[in-house]
Amino acid sequence: MTGPSLRRPERAVFLDRDGVINRAVVRDGRPYPPARFDDLEILPGVVESLHRLRRAGFKLIVVTNQPDVARGTQTRQIVEQMHRRLRAELPLDDIRTCYHDDGDQCACRKPKPGLVLEAGRDHGIDLASSYLVGDRWRDIQAGASAGCRTILITGASNEPLSTKPDCCAPQLSKAVDWILMDDGGRQGRGPVRGGEA
Repeated sequence: MTGPSLRRPERAVFLDRDGVINRAVVRDGRPYPPARFDDLEILPGVVESLHRLRRAGFKLIVVTNQPDVARGTQTRQIVEQMHRRLRAELPLDDIRTCYHDDGDQCACRKPKPGLVLEAGRDHGIDLASSYLVGDRWRDIQAGASAGCRTILITGASNEPLSTKPDCCAPQLSKAVDWILMDDGGRQGRGPVRGGEA
């Protein structure tokens, strides 16, 4: 049954920041955030990839751990300066940040799903129809715990995974190909235009 009063729930793609949207600094097989504002480099293809998702009707929400603030090796001001730039240059609806470290036992630090759950509530998002794209095991576990489909960006990290992603892709543009094809199949309308793998 359809009618003007029945609105389709919002869908979102939740995106990790470092290694997905901007270039991560890889040391000993682990990705780290850029330390200085001037080191923030948006990866090739990200702008168009996000516009493709926006055209398909997805909200775009960054969910990022920034524990260097709690560790005292980064300032919140620099992180927020980076986020202002991302908001200015990318079609994002929101950026949710956890500034804690593991010892803080917060609910928002991935692999816990707090950032995703909170954003989902605030934006009225149907998490079961949404996706999370990340490059570490923490991202994939958080997305799966929140009930989202998950896509792992491969290559930057050699960490073992505790949760199997629904898809692996070498960069965001390929992840978007898969999301649009998968979403089209789940909605029963075939691949969204521009989403062929």
